[in-house]
Amino acid sequence: MAKLVFGMNQSLDGYVDHMEFAPSPTLFRHFIEEARGQAGSIYGRRMYEIMRYWDDDHPEWDADQRAFATAWRNQPKWVVSRSQKSVGPNARLVEDDLEGAIRKLKAERDGEIEVAGPDLARSLTELGLIDEYRIYLHPVVLGHGKPYFAGARPRLRLMAHDRIAEDVIRLTYGPA
Repeated sequence: MAKLVFGMNQSLDGYVDHMEFAPSPTLFRHFIEEARGQAGSIYGRRMYEIMRYWDDDHPEWDADQRAFATAWRNQPKWVVSRSQKSVGPNARLVEDDLEGAIRKLKAERDGEIEVAGPDLARSLTELGLIDEYRIYLHPVVLGHGKPYFAGARPRLRLMAHDRIAEDVIRLTYGPA
C-alpha cells in the first residue's frame, strides 16, 4: 500500500511560496533524490501548471535541473481537477470521486506518493488520506501568502526532525 506524503518548503511564519524563496543547491539535490524514489505525485490544477515547467528542456539548465526534470518526467502523475481538460506526458486526470480515486491509488501502488499543493493537501487531510507531512522549514519570514495548512490544522505527532541543508530543517509529522 502506498503512503501519501505532503511536503513543501515553508517560511518560519507558515507560508509556502516558490517565488519568494528557493531551495539551496544541497536541498535541491535532496529533492532530486526524493523525486527519483517516489512512486508518483498527485497534483491540484494550479500546482500541476507550475510543475509543467519541467516537461520542457531549457538550455540554461545546469546538471541538477536536468536531473530533476528527468526524475519528474519519469514518475506517474495524477492531476485532480474539474476544469483541466488535458494533462501532459505520464499524467492522468482525476475529475470525479477524489476519495475513491485516491483510496484506489493507495491500494494499488507501493512506495511514497507525493501530494503537491496546500489546497489539495487540505482536501486529502479532511478525507484522512495523508499519511505524513514534511515541512522543510526555511529561515525566512514572508508575512503573507498561501499557508502550508490551507484548512483546519490536523492533530499531528512529530515523527522525526533532521537538518537537510545549511539552514533548512525537515520536520516530519504523522496524524495523531
